[in-house]
Amino acid sequence: MSRLVIVLPLIPLGVGDSFAVRDWPLHITVLPPFLSSAEPAAIADAVATACAEHGALRVVADHDELFGRRHDIPVTLVREHPALTELHRTLIDAVRPFATTPEEPAFTGDGFRPHVTIKGLARVNAGEELTLSQIAIVDMLPRAHAAGRTVLATYALQQRP
Repeated sequence: MSRLVIVLPLIPLGVGDSFAVRDWPLHITVLPPFLSSAEPAAIADAVATACAEHGALRVVADHDELFGRRHDIPVTLVREHPALTELHRTLIDAVRPFATTPEEPAFTGDGFRPHVTIKGLARVNAGEELTLSQIAIVDMLPRAHAAGRTVLATYALQQRP
């Protein structure tokens, strides 16, 4: 069984890229972690099909907040963007059939608050325009696993005029 997450990296990732939890490249999580026993290739195909009509996005960084259970994870929110919210909902519909249970938190609620987690000196600043041109499916191996997080598939969002 895999625990997967779907992100919009700020700098494109490559299939097979791996990184430790503390070294996550800057990204916006567009679909939170979910469990699945499906083959990642099948999920990647569903994501590619679902996103075929979605173009690259330009969003703007907003203000900083603290996230997490203890409110100790600094993030920069992203200003509301209808196409980003639509992409999130599209991915929920596309991936839900592959989830271990459709009631997983990734697929429920209206709590989607796009943000970029601040990682030491790596961050985005309020007012900064971000171009999101790739979706990546990342395997969320256990924190203690030597491989860290591994990119299983990527999909380019088409540039639109």
